[in-house]
Amino acid sequence: MQDILIGDKLQIQCYKHNGKIHRAWSEAVVIDIKEEYIICGNYKTLVIESAGHAWKTKEPAVMYFFKDKWYNVITQFKSDGIYFYCNIASPYIIEDNTIKYIDYDLDLRVFPDGQYKVLDRSEYAMHKKEMNYSEELDLILNNSLKDLINRFEKSDIVFDKENNINLKKVYENKTK
Repeated sequence: MQDILIGDKLQIQCYKHNGKIHRAWSEAVVIDIKEEYIICGNYKTLVIESAGHAWKTKEPAVMYFFKDKWYNVITQFKSDGIYFYCNIASPYIIEDNTIKYIDYDLDLRVFPDGQYKVLDRSEYAMHKKEMNYSEELDLILNNSLKDLINRFEKSDIVFDKENNINLKKVYENKTK
């Protein structure tokens, strides 16, 4: 894994279990590096889907990519509040100035009022069968979802709104 520094601009590539690219973001700026994770920010970033469709992100985001956890967390600053979109995914690697991870469909969506919902269970079940997820992987992924929910319920720093607002300011200062 290559060394990265605060202020570096990286791309993000999300794959599926079968090794095929699922989605790619053109840019993420490294805004902090912790022992457990790196934090990036982006806004109005080009996203290219595997089918070729492209779009730009609509709001600023702060993203946490974990070294040893099977999820990542995206803080979205929308006009009606702060949302969290959490992907159950492999720990990241960095290769060729690109953050890479495997997405495993299950998502946790946290709303500004503190309610949350698990998304894409049927997509997970379909891909689990199609791509032959092992029992061990299935256990890791489901335990990771429980761990993520537990982190949210315990108001982990990753889900702290003030912390994320401060990180958004750091991102904005890095891109001025």
